[in-house]
Amino acid sequence: MFRSADHRRLPHDLVIGKDTEMHVAKGVGALAIGILFVLWSGCGEDYEAPLIIVDIMSDQFADGDIGYNPSPPPEGTYTISQADVTSNLFFGIDSDGTEYRAFLDFPFDGSTGGGVVPPDAAIVSADIEVFVRSVEFSSVVPTLMELVAFPTTGLTPMDFDSLPILARPPFHVYRSDINRFIVIDVTSLMVEALNRALRELQVRLLLDFVPDAAGLVELDDSVSSSAPLLTVRYR
Repeated sequence: MFRSADHRRLPHDLVIGKDTEMHVAKGVGALAIGILFVLWSGCGEDYEAPLIIVDIMSDQFADGDIGYNPSPPPEGTYTISQADVTSNLFFGIDSDGTEYRAFLDFPFDGSTGGGVVPPDAAIVSADIEVFVRSVEFSSVVPTLMELVAFPTTGLTPMDFDSLPILARPPFHVYRSDINRFIVIDVTSLMVEALNRALRELQVRLLLDFVPDAAGLVELDDSVSSSAPLLTVRYR
């Protein structure tokens, strides 16, 4: 997994290989990949497509969170924040009963300065790495992550509880994760996104309402090396 001092602005390193990893700078990656595939194509029946590893930065202009408070009834109040303004994301419930849900967008076309995932990629694994800024009101926050679809031009109140396409198994964020990266396996979501011919991985993070569920998590979504990062391994 490649991270620069500011990985939203610097080129991505592409990793190719079967038993040995070779790092190819993005600027010469297309030519190098073409040559390598020609060479590998003559390897006979034992040929196995090379493993390609790409890092994809989230689209800060599409990322955001939505807060919902049931007051005033009956509709309640929605508060929408975009990460390009706030540089952070929230999910969970705060002290006044507002529930927040966080949204992340990872385009597959390299438009955020990272790698490219072709539509016919055979996914080996995928994970999202996020940096936890704070965890409040609980030492353990039960968490759901769902594959969803939302407009990249800006979140709307309807995105708060839109029907998810698929959810990965629940997991926990801990107070001990503050000021640390956590890695979340999203292989099943990535496979489903490509099966549906989606050209981006869009996910929603929210509190899992199991008994006694509580907590509010703040994630970093700035232009620094702690911004959300999707790593995909495919053949």
